[in-house]
Amino acid sequence: MFISLTHDQVQFCYGSQNWQYSFNEIVELGLLKKKRTYLFENGAFIAVTALAYYCMIFTSLMELYYIIPALLCYAFLIILRFNNNAEFDYFVIVKDIYQKEIKVKINASDRPVIGRQIDNYLNFQFNRILQQAKN
Repeated sequence: MFISLTHDQVQFCYGSQNWQYSFNEIVELGLLKKKRTYLFENGAFIAVTALAYYCMIFTSLMELYYIIPALLCYAFLIILRFNNNAEFDYFVIVKDIYQKEIKVKINASDRPVIGRQIDNYLNFQFNRILQQAKN
């Protein structure tokens, strides 16, 4: 269990990240899904392409010696880009009443379990609010 609920506290333990709040301190607890950016891979692809065009246009390499290194770089960049098929990064976000925000990156395989645990927290919090309104 990544998220543990007691009668007055919420505890989170994931990898080396640990935190603990009381129910009254948490303003928001949820999952965030961000699309992955491939800035390094795209920048390296552009740089290799620019270097290959420079060699093709402005140098006198007639035997095309620049093609093999360029193709090897393209192959390496394609392997980097498509090696990890996860399209999104997932985070658990906690905002508290002290204007502090904690963001913990989680694995995509752990997302369904943590999502169910967050749903349990939200149901528990809703039931606590209903009990307080009745009293």
